Amino acid sequence: EDFSREGLPLMVFANWRGFSGGMKDMYDQVLKFGACIVDGLHRYRQPVLVYIPPQAELRGGSWVVIDPTINPRHMEMYADKDSRGGVLEPEGTVEIKFRRKDLVKTMRRVDPVYTHLAERLGTPELSLAERKELETKLKEREEFLIPIYHQVAVQFADLHDTPGRMQEKGVITDILEWKTCRTFFYWRLRRLLLEGVVKGKIHSANPELTDGQIQAMLRRWFVEAEGTVKAYLWDNNEDVVEWLEKQLAEEEGARSVVEENIKYISRDYVLKQIRSLVQANPEVAMDSIVHMTQHISPTQRAEIVRILSTMDSPTST
Repeated sequence: EDFSREGLPLMVFANWRGFSGGMKDMYDQVLKFGACIVDGLHRYRQPVLVYIPPQAELRGGSWVVIDPTINPRHMEMYADKDSRGGVLEPEGTVEIKFRRKDLVKTMRRVDPVYTHLAERLGTPELSLAERKELETKLKEREEFLIPIYHQVAVQFADLHDTPGRMQEKGVITDILEWKTCRTFFYWRLRRLLLEGVVKGKIHSANPELTDGQIQAMLRRWFVEAEGTVKAYLWDNNEDVVEWLEKQLAEEEGARSVVEENIKYISRDYVLKQIRSLVQANPEVAMDSIVHMTQHISPTQRAEIVRILSTMDSPTST
């Protein structure tokens, strides 16, 4: 909350395995403070970058507390290529989704020895001694394979917690490497701060625009300024930072694509408001025109008269 009041960006290195939900966690008010963190992040108006470092894990309730969907406009999550994340750890997933009975079914489908013993055991003409011997061998084979199959199941469940899987499901923005993450976050944070300045100006010009619309506008302006050939540079934080700084620099005589477009956005929004007010109150239309003409130059009034006379004249055939 103090960071938010001071307008500071927030960087979170996440390495938590959740909480047990037992009496001790309840006594320590883990849920209460977790809810306070969620409320604080939801109200945060500066960039929030969450990073899962190498060999770190983000599990269960800890993920819920810092999930980017809490504040999608300002929060982004990244993960190292050697990190893990998910609601349950692999062992917990196996205990729920791949229990002993499921492992036994897999053995019968995959292991030829187990399959052969199970098929022989199903033969009706077996004697009691032969059946008992086959059941013993089948049980021994099962006990021998259970640890192996359990370990394979754990590895399979762990594949669902890899950064690649997290990115595919859309829960993280990108996969990073520890040796280059410092440089990445430096340029990413600078870009987000500059974009925040521009977005603030655009939102002031037209409060009705959503964050997605503003982001699409910025990308379109970048392509228009740099050319279609360099459109791929929009994904490069360093290049975008240089472009935004150039656009925001107050150089005399410099042409700023961003500033020009913001002027057009403001103009269109004002015209839209005037049209809606006149349409809602047609009785004041004439008074509004008279009032506005009193605040413009004689040249502009002459131009208005010319336009009105053109509108009134019949169309030539």
